[in-house]
Amino acid sequence: MTQSSDPTRTVPTRRISFDEALADVPKHFAADGDLITSHLIATLSALFPDGEDFFVRTVRHYRDQITDPDLKRQVNGFIGQEAMHGREHRVLNERLAELGYPTKRVANMARRGLGIREKVASPAANLAATAALEHFTATLAELSLTDPEMQRMAGHAAVRDILLWHALEEAEHKAVAFDVYRAVGGSERTRIITMKATRIGFVLGVTFQLALSLLGDPATFQKGRLRKSLKQFRRSAIMTSGVWKRLKDYDRPGFHPDDWDTSELVDRWSAELFGEHGTLLDKLAAGRGATAGSDQPAEPVGASA
Repeated sequence: MTQSSDPTRTVPTRRISFDEALADVPKHFAADGDLITSHLIATLSALFPDGEDFFVRTVRHYRDQITDPDLKRQVNGFIGQEAMHGREHRVLNERLAELGYPTKRVANMARRGLGIREKVASPAANLAATAALEHFTATLAELSLTDPEMQRMAGHAAVRDILLWHALEEAEHKAVAFDVYRAVGGSERTRIITMKATRIGFVLGVTFQLALSLLGDPATFQKGRLRKSLKQFRRSAIMTSGVWKRLKDYDRPGFHPDDWDTSELVDRWSAELFGEHGTLLDKLAAGRGATAGSDQPAEPVGASA
């Protein structure tokens, strides 16, 4: 496998800014002020910037070895999109930190952990981890884009918008790291073993950080509030067996992200958010040289570390 799995795939870099819209995000921003959903989104957002930087570094390490022009173009778009994800989630994380969420602590732990991994693991192993984690984000992205209740649960409009934008772009570039891994000779055995370990480690890690975040919030100890939130969370789409089945499908020999066709979903949400009457057109930061729809490389803050 030395080429892009889909030469027609576009991975547009959209320079976008949610800064102003995030200024009035309240403490428990999820729908109905839900406790667990608010803290889960905050925990994931805290992990994203350094995680995105890690993804960029692992893919960029092999960029000069890619000879297929379509895959190289997609790699440039991947880097550009992940750069913007890191930037906008840092802005969100700053606001969440002001509200009392431990986003800085979570981010610091993620940064240290990924730094250690890069020192002890090979570039190929780190790329395999990126491909595995990209399957996580692609799975969550598809769920977010297809389930109206998941969209409602995000609550505050600015938080929902940043998650929908992020989800769209994760769906757009879901196969890029995977294709790079295969193009540079990554083995099926390493790919599958890496996912098995990553799946357990990621779920346990997020659960642990979520618990710590909840323990630091006085609202957690209000009578009945946590119990009510937990009951609601258990009924949410993210807790269904279908999500876990989708994540485990990565273990299948011969698996490829495009086995799950999301092209129509990408087209629909690209038009919904950035089409002629797109709901996020006003967020495109033209003042920073934004050009929606181009595969342009961009370097995220901290990505060169």
